[in-house]
Parts: sequence; C-alpha cells; structure tokens
Amino acid sequence: MAADAALALPPAPKPARPRVLLVGTALAASACFMAIVGLVGVYLSIRASVVGSGVVWIPKGSAIPLTPANISMVTLLLSAVTMWWAVDAVGRNDRQMAYLALALTIFFGIAMINATSFLFSQMTLPVSSTPGALIYTIAGAHLAMVIGGLLYAGVMTFRTLGGEYHGRDREGLVSAALFWYVTIAAYAVLWLSIYVTK
Repeated sequence: MAADAALALPPAPKPARPRVLLVGTALAASACFMAIVGLVGVYLSIRASVVGSGVVWIPKGSAIPLTPANISMVTLLLSAVTMWWAVDAVGRNDRQMAYLALALTIFFGIAMINATSFLFSQMTLPVSSTPGALIYTIAGAHLAMVIGGLLYAGVMTFRTLGGEYHGRDREGLVSAALFWYVTIAAYAVLWLSIYVTK
C-alpha cells in the first residue's frame, strides 16, 4: 500500500480561468466605446434640432479646422498597423521587432494627442456655446480613452520587456491591441460625425 501511494500521481492543478484579461478588456472597451457613441448621439440630436429650426449650428466667426483632425485619424490608422505588428512579433518571439512596434505605437498615440491639442488651439469655438461645450466634452472624453490606451500599452510593453509574453502567451498584448482598436473606432465615429460633417 505504501508503494501504491508513492506511485500515485499528484493532484491535478486547478483549471485556469481562460482569458480573464481579454474578457475584462473587451467589456471595458465596449463601455468606453458606448460612452463616446452616446455622447456623439446627443451631439447629433441637438445639432439636428438646431439646424432644423433654421439656426446656424456653428456660430459666425467660429471655425473647426479639418487638417489636424485628419492628421489624427491617419496617425491612429498607422498606430493600428504598428500595434498588430507588435502582437505578431511577440507571437514569433521576435522581441526586437516587438519593442520597436510598441515604441512606434506609443509614439503615434502621443502624436495624436499633440494633433488634437493643436486642433483645440486652432478652434475658434467658444466653450460657452452649445456646440463648443459638446465638441470639447466629446473630444476630451476620447482623449481620456487614448491616454488610457497608451497607459495600457505601456504596461504591456514593460511586461514584454520582462519576458512575460512569448509566442504561446500574448494575451496581454492582444488585450491592449483590442482596447487600442476600439479607441481608433471611437475616434472614427467622432471624426466623421463632428469634424467632417460639422
């Protein structure tokens, strides 16, 4: 009997909770996206009622330049490529390319914040007006989402530098990429609804 106990297998490990980080990120990203889309919906509803009553939506003398907003959109699209490049590089255990791609993604995110702050400085839309209050609120909420995405990508960069992620386990980077792509999608809605159509 003692020999049987010695040959017995150890107990099976507890089953791991699958993809907790990815599921949590998907829920958080969905909530952020719905908040931005909800704010844009309020903006479009108020704009439609004002324009429908025959009043000009953007006050005379005010302008919303399109070039900085377009540059922000293109920059975010470039960052989508570099973010997936980072995920792919970690999947192939190519750490140097992963570090380069993550650094470029963070650089593009900071460049987008810079372009948006330049847009704010060029807009001659008073905050006291209804369009101004709505536009600054929506754009500010999206900037908070961008900063959150950059912090998330930064944490995952440090975890990758520490060797936590490799070819078979890259859930953290995939989660950061998911949040970043939802951030880009939210900006696309904002860009088309506010900056392009004004």
